[in-house]
Amino acid sequence: MKILIIEDDTETAGYLSDRLLKHGHSVDVCANAEAGCTRAREQNFDTLIVDRMLPGIDGLTAVRRLRQDGLMTPVLMLTALSEIASRTEGLFAGADDYLCKPFAFEELLARLHALARRGENAGKASANVNTGDLIIDRVSRQVTRAGKRLDLLTKEYEVLEFLAMRPGQTVTRTMLLQAIWDINFDPGTNIVESQMSRLRTKLEADGASRLIRTTRGQGYVFRAD
Repeated sequence: MKILIIEDDTETAGYLSDRLLKHGHSVDVCANAEAGCTRAREQNFDTLIVDRMLPGIDGLTAVRRLRQDGLMTPVLMLTALSEIASRTEGLFAGADDYLCKPFAFEELLARLHALARRGENAGKASANVNTGDLIIDRVSRQVTRAGKRLDLLTKEYEVLEFLAMRPGQTVTRTMLLQAIWDINFDPGTNIVESQMSRLRTKLEADGASRLIRTTRGQGYVFRAD
C-alpha cells in the first residue's frame, strides 16, 4: 500500500512510518494539515492516516475539505478522544474508520488493509447503477441526477449506494450503522437521521422527486419512482 500519514507528533509519525516500511508499504509523512491535503491531492494514495488534533487546521477540517474536493481515498483517523460523540464526529467529517490512542500497531495495520480492500472491491463492482434519472458511478463514486453532478460526502455516497443496491427493500437504521459506520451498538446519536436528511436535501434539489422514503418504525426504502 501507498500510505500518507498526517501527524504532527514526530514520535508517533516516526513509529508508524518505520513499522509500515518494515511491512513493505510505501509511506509519506506530513506534519500539518495544509501540507497533508496538498500531498493527498497531488498523489494517489491507497489510504490516509490522519491525526485529529493537528496544529492550525485540525484533522476533522482537513478531511472535510478533501471530501468536498472529491477525494475519496479511505481515511483512518487517529484520536485521543474515546467518547462516542467524538468518534461519530470524525465519521460525520468523512473519515472511513477511527482508532483511539493508544493503539496496537497490529490493529492499525488490519484496519488499513480492510480499508484498502474496500477500495479494491469498489473498483471490481459493477461500474454504474442507473435508476430513473439517477446515475451512480461506483468506480469514481460520482453521482448525477438529471445530468447534474451531486456533491456528496463520503458517508452520504455510501448510504445512497447501499440503499440503491437494494431497491424496494426496507433498510433499517441498524443495517446502516453496521454497513456504513461499522457500529454494532446504538451510538445514542441521530447520526443516521442527520446523514439521511442531508442526502435527501441534495437528491431533491430543484424540486426533484423523492427517492428515499421512510417506513415509519422500520427504516428506509429506495424507490426509483
